[in-house]
Amino acid sequence: MGNFVDHVKITAKAGNGGNGSTSFHREKFVINGGPDGGDGGKGGDILIYADVNMHTLLDFRFRSKYAAQNGEDGKANRCTGKRGDDLLIKVPVGTVIFDDETDRVMADMDTPGETRLLLKGGKGGWGNQHFATPTRQAPNFAKPGIKTDIRTLRLELKTIADVGLIGYPNVGKSSILSVVTSARPKVGNYHFTTLTPNLGIVRRFGKDIVLADIPGLIEGAAEGAGLGHDFLRHVERTRLLLHVVDISGSEGRDPVDDLKLINAELEHYGDLGERPQIIVCNKTDLTGTEENLERVRTFAAEKGQPVFPVSAATHEGFEELLDETARQLESLPPILHYQEEEEPEEEVDLDSFEIIYEDGVYVVSGKGMERLIDSVNFTDQESLNWFHRSLRRLGVIDRLREAGAEEGSAVRIGEMEFDFVE
Repeated sequence: MGNFVDHVKITAKAGNGGNGSTSFHREKFVINGGPDGGDGGKGGDILIYADVNMHTLLDFRFRSKYAAQNGEDGKANRCTGKRGDDLLIKVPVGTVIFDDETDRVMADMDTPGETRLLLKGGKGGWGNQHFATPTRQAPNFAKPGIKTDIRTLRLELKTIADVGLIGYPNVGKSSILSVVTSARPKVGNYHFTTLTPNLGIVRRFGKDIVLADIPGLIEGAAEGAGLGHDFLRHVERTRLLLHVVDISGSEGRDPVDDLKLINAELEHYGDLGERPQIIVCNKTDLTGTEENLERVRTFAAEKGQPVFPVSAATHEGFEELLDETARQLESLPPILHYQEEEEPEEEVDLDSFEIIYEDGVYVVSGKGMERLIDSVNFTDQESLNWFHRSLRRLGVIDRLREAGAEEGSAVRIGEMEFDFVE
């Protein structure tokens, strides 16, 4: 398949938010300066750009891990940490990005030059200046920045074209594309000459029509036979299919059987079997095509599909074919756009945790608990008191007691282990 790559998996991570600073004002002749710890900077975002100069996902085979810059920690004198730099990832136009774990459509990059926000960077944590109260004038703790998760993304390049040329290898799809458009695909008398979707443009009735030569469709394509499993995705966006058959049967295949088998493959791959079709009978310049042409017309009449005999070798029959193609496109829906599914803003639930007992230690786990433990300065008694009050307020103390914890029992939250105290 050469260097054409149309589906890859990558990992991406937006930047972590910077931690808030624990700092106190220092100035000559000022004995008790107040808290002045600045907030952490926001982590960098992951952005996606639809680049018209890219035609394959090959670059992602050489680099598959992407991470935006973390935000800097806050500083003294109420200085907020620097925001992390965003990371821009360029993809070919037509790339659809999925969350590989949930299969959620995150972005459909079908507009040339479009830039989209894919992953948000974490928020910066508050500095200790925010935690001063009349009774707590010297808070010796701050909030950590929000840490972001590593996401596995699936990138699929789906060709953007109005019309797809489909059919068995060597029926003349590439030759037809070269006749009706200015495209110059590789043409040869052997199977799988075409290894990448080739695009061409033809102007009809004052409008441009984009045609794509879709390679590799044979019996068993939906299960991965030939090249079909890799390239069926390129038919998904097309509005109309030109189903090309070798009406001469020059390779010993029956054109009606070919139509049935290819249609069966389309039906196995989503709703492609319902896509409108025009049957194109190529190689009419060869002798002995009349009987097969009548059989194809009988088959097509049952499905209500028009039939056009053409010859790519002599350039005959294409004016009528293109006129019918343009007429059908006038009434068909626009090119498929994959609707993005919004991801709800993640809310860290501090009330959500679980307790298990293993190796003599009561382990309290949960994302909220990890955030809580990161907020504690274990060298400061006031911060420790706040931590203990938080555990009691959230019900952790009661749940530990119910789980069997007694005074002095070992408790672990995150990487911190301490004794249970009522």
